Amino acid sequence: MTSPPHSDESATPPATTRIVVADDHAVVRAGLRLLLDAEEDLTVVAVAGDVDDALRLTRAHRADVLVLDLNMPGRPTLPEIPALAELTAVVVLTMQNDPAFARQALGAGARAYVLKEAADSELVEAVRAAARGGTYLNPQLGARLAAAPPEPPGPPDDLTEREVEILRLIALGHTNAEIGQQLYLSVRTVESHRAHIQQKTRRTTRAELVRYALDHGFVTP
Repeated sequence: MTSPPHSDESATPPATTRIVVADDHAVVRAGLRLLLDAEEDLTVVAVAGDVDDALRLTRAHRADVLVLDLNMPGRPTLPEIPALAELTAVVVLTMQNDPAFARQALGAGARAYVLKEAADSELVEAVRAAARGGTYLNPQLGARLAAAPPEPPGPPDDLTEREVEILRLIALGHTNAEIGQQLYLSVRTVESHRAHIQQKTRRTTRAELVRYALDHGFVTP
């Protein structure tokens, strides 16, 4: 009796990893789709422009991996990572090269943290690692985290001194334009700082930011 041919596991086509890409720039979404769809084992099943769509589409398509930009319009992205991580493996793709953001994102449940400037060389590897249940961190950020000395006590939630200064002015009722004038910053820069403050503190409205500032002694009643 002839024995059946030996089964070679390596000959089995790999399972396809289903991916949702969330970024608010259409050109970036198109580029990421091309990059990922070029791999035989990866396919982009949907794209999203904000956190709400990312959550909805990830659930609807039962995606294996969500590639997520940190800075999108609407609700702050970072506080939503725990909920998203319950549905799928989250790969953060961002321009934020501050180790504090990487620490927060990974601590919140993200599987990988990739910088947009290195997406061509790192994103595919990060997606595959996340799909396998592993983790991936941009090597430069990883080295900076490893080399960093223990952080001294400072502002809560990894706020920088500049962010505390802006938060204090927000709590005092100043507009973004007024804050820019006082600190010699452009309105766009103030808006960027404000978005970071909202992400780090997990507060979105002015009232919530005022309460946060009061609770931490940044302003007095």
